[in-house]
Amino acid sequence: MNIHSASLVADRLDVPTDRPAVRAAGVLALYALGFALTHGAASAWGGAGYYSLWFPAAGLRLALLWRMGAVWTLPLCAIELAVDFATGAVPMTGSDALIGWLGVVRPVLAYGGTVWLVRRLMPQDKTRGIAALAAPMPFAVASVAAPLIAALFTVPQAMLRGDLTGVVTAREIGLSIAAFTVGDVLGALLIAPPVLWVADRLSGRAHGPLPRPRPGPVAESIAALVLGAVAGETLGWLGLGSQSAPSLISVAWIGLRFGRVPAWFALLAVCAMLLPQTAGAMDTPARLQFHLGLASVVVAGYLAGSFHDAQRRARADLARRDRLLFQADRLKTLRAMSVAVIHEISQPLSTLAIEAKHLHELTVSADPETAATAALIDRKAAHLSDLVRRLRRYGGRAVDEPSALPLANLIESVGALAASEVQAAGARLAVTAPDPALAVMAQEVELAQAVVNLIRNAVQACGPDGEIALSANAEAGKAIILVTNRCAANAPAHAGMGVGTLVARAIVEAHGGRLTIVRDGADVRAVVTLPLIGAEA
Repeated sequence: MNIHSASLVADRLDVPTDRPAVRAAGVLALYALGFALTHGAASAWGGAGYYSLWFPAAGLRLALLWRMGAVWTLPLCAIELAVDFATGAVPMTGSDALIGWLGVVRPVLAYGGTVWLVRRLMPQDKTRGIAALAAPMPFAVASVAAPLIAALFTVPQAMLRGDLTGVVTAREIGLSIAAFTVGDVLGALLIAPPVLWVADRLSGRAHGPLPRPRPGPVAESIAALVLGAVAGETLGWLGLGSQSAPSLISVAWIGLRFGRVPAWFALLAVCAMLLPQTAGAMDTPARLQFHLGLASVVVAGYLAGSFHDAQRRARADLARRDRLLFQADRLKTLRAMSVAVIHEISQPLSTLAIEAKHLHELTVSADPETAATAALIDRKAAHLSDLVRRLRRYGGRAVDEPSALPLANLIESVGALAASEVQAAGARLAVTAPDPALAVMAQEVELAQAVVNLIRNAVQACGPDGEIALSANAEAGKAIILVTNRCAANAPAHAGMGVGTLVARAIVEAHGGRLTIVRDGADVRAVVTLPLIGAEA
C-alpha cells in the first residue's frame, strides 16, 4: 500500500489528508496491519533458524519503499519493531534485546539501501541508460537484489551469535541464510507487483479500462504451463526427483512472449500448486531444496517478463522519436518555403505600411469617415508588417545560435504566439511581464516552442473556461518560467500529454534546465528552471 491509496481511503472516510503528517500516519498504520498479517502467514513455512521460506511481508516492504522512496526506511524500521514487540517475536528487554532489535531493522535498512542504489544506478528516465535497463527492469532488479543484500547483512550475526536463532553449526547457518534469501525473493516477487498495481489503480496513476486477456496468448500460456508440469512429473516418475527446469522454461517463455503481467499470473499458478505442499511439518533441507527451485522459476519468469516490457517501451519510444524526426523534416521544408514567401512579401508590405502611415497623416483633418478609414488601414498595415518581421526573425538562421535572451522578450513572444490558440479553445491567458533585466542564454525559437507546448497542454487539461497564467521570475540564481492552469480539482495534470511534453522537456534539458510539474489543489504548474545570466555575480 502506498500514500496515494491511503489518501484515497482517507478521502472516502472524510479524513483531512491534505496534511502530510496525517497522510504519513495513515500509510504507516496500513503498513503495520499488512505487515502483522503477512508476518503471521509466513509461520507455516518456518524451519530451523529464525527465517521463513515464504515471507510475503518482504513484498509489502519492497512495494512501499519502491513507491515512496528510501527516505521511508527509518519509519518502516520503527513500525516493524513495534509489530514484533506487540506479537512477542522480539523481546523488549533483556541482555540480548539490542541484538534482537538489530535483527529486525537490518533487513529494512538493506531494502532501503538497495532501492536507493538501484534508483541511482538505473534511473527510470527514458532518455538515459540502455533499453535493456529501462522501466520496469529497475524494479525487477531491486526485487532480486534486495533479498540477496539483506541475506548478506545477516552473516555476521549468524556467525557470531547463531545461538539466538537456533543455528550453531556452519551447515545450519548456511541453511538459515539460504532460507532467508529464498523466502524474501518469493515474497518480494509475488506480493510487491500486485500491491503496486492496486495502488496505481486507487491513486489514479493507472488510467483506462483493464486490459482484456486475448484467447490466443491465454491458450499458449496454459499450454506452456501444462507442458512444463507434465515434463516435471515425467522426470520425477523417471526417478530424477523434483525438477524445476521444465516450469522455469515455461514461465520464462510466457514472460518473454507476453510480458510481466502474464508471467506473474503464471508464477501465481505455479506457486499456488507447489507452496501448499511445503507448508507445515517438513524437513528443512528438503523444503529448502524445493523452494530454491521455485525461487529460480519466479526470478527467471519475472525478469523475462520485465525484459519484454522494457523492450516494448523502448520500441515505443523509438517509434515516437522517429515520428518526431519525420515531423522535424517536414517542418524544415515548411520553414524553407515560409522564409521564401516571407521574403517575397516583406518588401511590398513594408512599402504598404509606410504609405498607409503617410495616408493616415494626410487625412487627419479630413472628414471623420475618411480619417477613421485611413487610421484603420494604418493600424492593420503596421500590424501585418510587425507580424512579417517577427516571422522573418523566427525563420532566419540567426536564431539557431544561443544568445542572451531577456525573459521579458520571451514571455511577450510566447504570449503573442499562443494567444489566438488559447482564445480559440475558449480559455483565457494571463501574461505577467517579468523584470526586463532577467536574461538567459538560449535559442529563442526552441525555448519559445517549449513554453508554447506547455501552454497547449494546460489548455487541453482545462478545456473551455480554463485560466492559464504565464509568468517568469528569478530564484536563487535561477530563472523560473511558470505555466499555471487553474481548472477543476479533478482535471488531469499536463505532465504526460505525449509528444508536446517530451519535446518541451528535451528542449529545456538541452538548455541546462529542468522541467517539473507541481499540483497544488486545483492549480497545476509547469515549472521551467534555467540558469540565469549573471547569477555568478
